[in-house]
Amino acid sequence: MPVLTDRTDRVTVTIHAADPLSRAGVLSLLERQPSVRVVPWPPEPEGDGPAAEAAEARVAVMVIDQIDERSTAELRRLLRGGERRVVLVARELRESELFSVVEYGVQAIVWRHQATEERLVTAVRQAAQGECVLPPDVIGRVLGQMHRLRRSQRATTPPGAACTTLFGMAPRETDVLRLISEGLDTRQISEKLCYSERTVKNILHGLMTRLRLNNRAHAVAYALREGYI
Repeated sequence: MPVLTDRTDRVTVTIHAADPLSRAGVLSLLERQPSVRVVPWPPEPEGDGPAAEAAEARVAVMVIDQIDERSTAELRRLLRGGERRVVLVARELRESELFSVVEYGVQAIVWRHQATEERLVTAVRQAAQGECVLPPDVIGRVLGQMHRLRRSQRATTPPGAACTTLFGMAPRETDVLRLISEGLDTRQISEKLCYSERTVKNILHGLMTRLRLNNRAHAVAYALREGYI
């Protein structure tokens, strides 16, 4: 990974883990990366510098074994306001938990047994840029659950009635979301649709703002649930 000469390009990160060993492991992977700057958490009570840095951190890396009441409360606290991106490093998640963390607004998921230095740094950098980073098996499980929800919804809808939504989705929005569901990133989508990368990002930003969606995975789940893709 190239060394960044401009310190303003570095992603400010806080690390959140229930046990010191997990925190130390993530810290050891990130602290030697020139593109990442880890700031203390919780911030020191005295002085404005560390506290301000922690409060303004662009990405929070949270390490968990499984979703429980404590980790759910911590996730919601970190995601409150929608300005901080969360990279979730998890040992395991059930399908219902996967869908929940996506709806909460988690930007990236990395399995603990796959959390190499390269994968973790890539997830942090892409999450900071608003990209959604999910392992292929997670995408398949989330989309599978959404397909089952769609079938259930159709089965319980009276004959002649339609599943409606308050907001429509433009064809180019569905085109972008369909390619995201296939695992393409912004650059690949722009090449496939002959749009600029800025146009793709603007389409997604407008869609997620209008429908109050938390991230790309949430947008794909919404489009599946409403029958757009």
